[in-house]
Amino acid sequence: ANCQCKVAPRERSNCGHPGITAEECRRAGCCFSASVPGVPWCFTPKQRRVRKVCPTDVRARVNCGFPGITAEQCEKRGCCFKSHPAGVPWCFYRRTVTE
Repeated sequence: ANCQCKVAPRERSNCGHPGITAEECRRAGCCFSASVPGVPWCFTPKQRRVRKVCPTDVRARVNCGFPGITAEQCEKRGCCFKSHPAGVPWCFYRRTVTE
């Protein structure tokens, strides 16, 4: 993703050989920017940030509990708890989101 290539020039880690083209660099999964002399033009992208969130869409809820589970019991499992609406899991797994 483009946001992964927003690396300060002084923080760039070389990802290619001298004379590598932009196309070769990108094919290798690296970022390319020749705008700053004296720093690597082909460089390693930033790591993707991953976090777990409670889904807002009730249709995306995957049951993580059992009938009658309390909010405290659910949260101790690392899951989300929302006691409404009826007919969907109230204790449900978090979803992994990549930023």
